Amino acid sequence: MERAPVSWVIDPDDPRAPPQEIWDKMTPEERQRVVDALPSELEISEVSPPEGDFHFNAKVAARDTLSGFFQSIGKRVYLACELPVYYPAGRMVAPDLIAVRDVDVKERACWSVSAEGKGVELALEILWNERSKEELENLAARYASLGIPEYFVFDRRRRRLRGFRLAQGSARYEPIARRAGLLTSAVLDLDLGVEGDRLCFYHALARLPEPREVLARLGAMVNDLMGLREEAEQRLDEAERRIEDTRQRAEEAEWRLAEALAELERFRRERG
Repeated sequence: MERAPVSWVIDPDDPRAPPQEIWDKMTPEERQRVVDALPSELEISEVSPPEGDFHFNAKVAARDTLSGFFQSIGKRVYLACELPVYYPAGRMVAPDLIAVRDVDVKERACWSVSAEGKGVELALEILWNERSKEELENLAARYASLGIPEYFVFDRRRRRLRGFRLAQGSARYEPIARRAGLLTSAVLDLDLGVEGDRLCFYHALARLPEPREVLARLGAMVNDLMGLREEAEQRLDEAERRIEDTRQRAEEAEWRLAEALAELERFRRERG
C-alpha cells in the first residue's frame, strides 16, 4: 500500500518550515520541495531595518575576514550575512552574521535546520541606529530559545561589544567574561574585540587582517616587485650596453692589431 504524500503549505505572509515530526515523515523529494519553496527574499519588516554603509560594511568585513582566515587554515565554517534561517515550525530569523561549523561551505538561498541537520551555532548583530533595550532583549531571548550557543552584539556607533553564551542545560544566555579586554568565542575559537569603530577578530592575540588590508598589502608587494623588475631591467640594459661597448672596443683593437701586423710585415720586407 502506497503512503499518502505528506504536504506542507507555506504561508507567504508567515513562511515557516514544517515541524520536525512532519519533516521526518517526508520523502527526500518532498523535503526538497519544501526547502525550495521557503522564501529567500523577504520584506524589510521581516529582518533588521537597513542602516546604511556603517552597518553593511561592518557585517561584510566580519564575514570576509573570518572566511579568509578559515580558508587559510583549512577549517570548514559556513558564514552568511542576513541569510533567512528556518527552525522547525518557527518564524524565520536572519541575523546579520551566522556561523556553523563542519558543514559544506557553499552558496545557499536559506538555512533550513531540518534539511541541514543542525542549527546556527553563532549569531552576530551589528548596530548603528538606535535600538530599544526591550527590542535587544527580545532578540536575545529568541536566539536563546532557538538554542543558538553564542550571540554577540556589536554597537558600532558606541564602539561597544557584548557576548553571550547559553548557560549549561538551559535556554538562557549568560554574559561572556572579558579577558584582556577581549571576548572569546568557543564556536570560532577566536577572540573578538573593538579597535576604534571596527569589530576585530584575534587568533593567539594577533588581529586577523580584513580583506581590504590584505589587498593593500598585496598591492604594495606588487608595486615593490614591479619596482624591482624595472630596476633589474635597467641594470640589464646597462649591462648589455657595456657588453656592446666592450665588443666594439675589442673589434676595434683587433682591427688595429691586424693593421699594425700588416704594417710590420711590410716594414720587414722593405728592410730585407
